[in-house]
Amino acid sequence: MLRPALAALILLCPLPAQAEGFARIADKAAFVAAVQGRALSGTAVRLNVFPDGLISGRAFGTAVSGTWQWSDGYFCRTLDTVTRDFPLNCQLVESDGRTIRFTADKGTGDAADLTLR
Repeated sequence: MLRPALAALILLCPLPAQAEGFARIADKAAFVAAVQGRALSGTAVRLNVFPDGLISGRAFGTAVSGTWQWSDGYFCRTLDTVTRDFPLNCQLVESDGRTIRFTADKGTGDAADLTLR
């Protein structure tokens, strides 16, 4: 079943939004500096987030594409796969230098940690 696996793309690792060692990335320039030229990876997920607003990669064996923009201090993205489209969601972004944490629903939802490669 691919759908539950793809849902895990968003909910890779439920964690508290303000874990120790993570600092908020509150502006687009800092976010782009953190991810430019690097892949974001997690369990069965590898994504690239490009400065021009595109997202591409693979998750659980299927292609993932999407778009993103920065809005009022949040990373707002859409994601599309062959089996499901994930609607626009604005996410709190934090980093500890090695890992980027995305917390859905402007920091009130589930979190996913992706390692910078």
